Amino acid sequence: MIPIDLAGKTALVTGASRGIGREVALRLASAGAKLALAARNAAALEEVAAAIREKGGEAHVFALDLADAAAVKTVVEEVIARFDRRLDILVNNAGVTADRLLIQMSDEDWDRVIQTNLKGTFLVTRAVARTMMKQRAGRIVNITSVIGLRGNAGQANYAASKAGIIGFTKSLARELASRNVLANCVAPGFIATDMTAKLTDEQRTRIAAEVPLGAVGEARHVADAVLYLASPLADYVTGTVIAVDGGLSM
Repeated sequence: MIPIDLAGKTALVTGASRGIGREVALRLASAGAKLALAARNAAALEEVAAAIREKGGEAHVFALDLADAAAVKTVVEEVIARFDRRLDILVNNAGVTADRLLIQMSDEDWDRVIQTNLKGTFLVTRAVARTMMKQRAGRIVNITSVIGLRGNAGQANYAASKAGIIGFTKSLARELASRNVLANCVAPGFIATDMTAKLTDEQRTRIAAEVPLGAVGEARHVADAVLYLASPLADYVTGTVIAVDGGLSM
């Protein structure tokens, strides 16, 4: 394996308190990056920060509700100030679900998912973009989903939010390319996390049977893809979607 060195780089990861976000933060820190961890659950973030510090890394915790536009702007300003007016890597990972069939889906179900997943990604990215453009360097990695590529019954709101992130990222990549700011997506498939733990064994078995590789993925698989996109190995990669799904989206 080619060693990846992110020493001296700074990174902000949203939704870093658990699951994929937690694993991404740990992986970036293990490569030497300094981490800003953001999520609503500050106590859970402290546990992730402690794990990073125990291994000699640097991590700072920021409580953040992506539904609060003013708070997003304030927190991003605090993060950039903490890192001496520099931010090299942004990973937009925070997301929620509110699954229901379309005819049963309320306005609130729709709005909450779109607000957090899609608008939240927009708000954080907009707040970070000016700093990266000024640096003439930066990596933006947005976590979308295989559901945004193929849809799923009962998840119209989630699919719309994740498909929107893909279109947003491709537009962003075109806008920022001249400033050497690269924007890409990682689209996880069925990954074992807290969000999927509520499924029954029968549901897990059925879903795994649809995956060409015949198994569910792990958060580390997604973190590996994020690490690649954040590293010098991906210097010529922008506007793309890497599906980490065992072939599910083929």
